[in-house]
This record gives sequence, structure tokens and C-alpha cells, in this order.
Amino acid sequence: MKRAIELSKKNIEHGGGPFGAVIVKDGKIIGEGFNKVTANNDPTAHAEVEAIREACKNISNFDLNGAEIYTSCEPCPMCLSAIYWARLSKIYYANTKKDAAEIEFDDDFIYTEIPKPISERKISMVQMMRPEALEVFKAWQVSTVKIKY
Repeated sequence: MKRAIELSKKNIEHGGGPFGAVIVKDGKIIGEGFNKVTANNDPTAHAEVEAIREACKNISNFDLNGAEIYTSCEPCPMCLSAIYWARLSKIYYANTKKDAAEIEFDDDFIYTEIPKPISERKISMVQMMRPEALEVFKAWQVSTVKIKY
């Protein structure tokens, strides 16, 4: 956790957001990340996502089962989802989402959007071309070269 906090502190010295994350497996750091949203003009470049990307690259695997993440703040909905997709085994965090909201990093609007019916969400969602897209799903389902994840 000390390293995650150190990364978050160091990042603000360069104008970045105050977030850092470290992924550990078998007692070794396999990935680190800090918030690069403004540096990369990438709204997905949160510390946890950056740490996941680096860890997966370093171990040449998209499955981080058995690894743990240490993050300087409770993960936002996007990062929490990425952590689940990466199959991390445990999350350690320092600051809370309430602490983040108090410095104007408020993810609560996303938490309130998720359970709403699609028709009531702030961003309009329109389904189209489902039959064509289902054909691709069917092809994947019977593929003999697919890699399940």
C-alpha cells in the first residue's frame, strides 16, 4: 500500500490525479499504475486499469487470479469492473469513494445510473442490428480456435 500511495503522491507533482495502484502476486509486484487520464487524454487510464494492463503484459496472461491489488482509493465502478474481469483475488484500498467525492472525484452518479432501466439513463442507448451481431456470437460459440476468458 505504501507504494500505491507513493505513486499517487508522485503523480500530483506532474499534474495528474492523486491515484496509484500496485498489483502483487506471490509477494512480488507485477504491475504498477498511476492515473494518466489527463496525461494520455484517456478517460480509462485510471491507476487500477494501468496497473492491470502492466501486470497482464508482464506475466503474459489476461488472468490475474491469485494476485492482489493495492490501490490508494476505493475503486470507481469502471476499475472495480476491470478488477473483476482480471480475476484479481483481493482488493486493498486506502481512501474511500466518499473521500474522493470530497475532492471533486465523484463517481456516485455512475453508481446511480447502473441500476436504472436503460430507458431512464442519462446517456441514451439504442439497440440496432441484433440479428447480424448474433450471427457473430454464434460463430464464436462454435469456433475451434477461441480462447475463453
